[in-house]
Amino acid sequence: MSPESTAGPQTPVDEADDCAIELDTMSPPALRALLANSIDYAGLFPPADLALGPALTNHAAYVRSSDRWMLGTFVLPVGKFSEAHPLLGQFDKENPLQISALGAKTSKPADFRVELEKAAKSIKELQAQHNDAVAITQFEMPLPTGPVDASLATARALLGDLALKIFWEAPADAAAKTIEALSGSGAGFKLRTGGVTKEAFPSTAQIARALVAAAKHRVPIKFTAGLHHPVRHFHASVETTMHGFLNVLGAGVLAAEHRWSKARTQEMLGDDDANSFVFDDEMFQWRDWKISTAQIAQRRQLITSLGSCSFDEPRDDLRALGLFQGS
Repeated sequence: MSPESTAGPQTPVDEADDCAIELDTMSPPALRALLANSIDYAGLFPPADLALGPALTNHAAYVRSSDRWMLGTFVLPVGKFSEAHPLLGQFDKENPLQISALGAKTSKPADFRVELEKAAKSIKELQAQHNDAVAITQFEMPLPTGPVDASLATARALLGDLALKIFWEAPADAAAKTIEALSGSGAGFKLRTGGVTKEAFPSTAQIARALVAAAKHRVPIKFTAGLHHPVRHFHASVETTMHGFLNVLGAGVLAAEHRWSKARTQEMLGDDDANSFVFDDEMFQWRDWKISTAQIAQRRQLITSLGSCSFDEPRDDLRALGLFQGS
């Protein structure tokens, strides 16, 4: 399985106590709008590579923390549903587990169909067994080779009766073309933005093309891997420059709001100066470009979330920048 992020190994966090914890209300509202439910926790994936038990224990603590406003789904491969079944007692109606089901990677359309059939069956079974505490809200899976329209038709036939947000992954160099093909389908696009080697990181130009295409065609987009530091910076562990989640999410909402060109979007993606990113009660500003807090929330319907094997590093880095007041 390809890596979901580039953080160092994590250990399980302490479980939160049973009392209700007040949400952090000190961070700037514009930052909260940009990052609300933005992190799909992918602790099972490299380089964290946690076992399922510790990863779920982490998530159970996160959903009870004051920072839970940033938390999205738990990324769980369909192939691990059976293993997860006895571990889900940590969640309840007040502190539910929201799952993004991850379908297996295939190359051939016939295998794609087989894996979709398995996924549909497994999703229905797990949801029925844990209806009060577990909600499978999202499905993500790489597309096989061949025409996108044919794959979408197969998916509609097999997943059409499930209430899921669906994101299809394709290589970065095929992102714009795939996004155009997804237009009007109701499905979104998943872009891989890094990994554990420098070759896994797409260029700012490739990400810019994907963001502009998503805005143009009104196709939701999510991201995975390499995005748990706020601002673009060089990281020795991968011997390359890693993209920042404020760069990517911020460029996404601003490009959609102002109908940016690929060149303007790429310029923001390449900015490594944290002082360029300003958040307050009313708006988010990058250099001379602004978007209101209310409009950020609207644009986030398209610029949705990012998969990260760490929920701690994004918060720690935001705290170091003075942007975050969470626990």
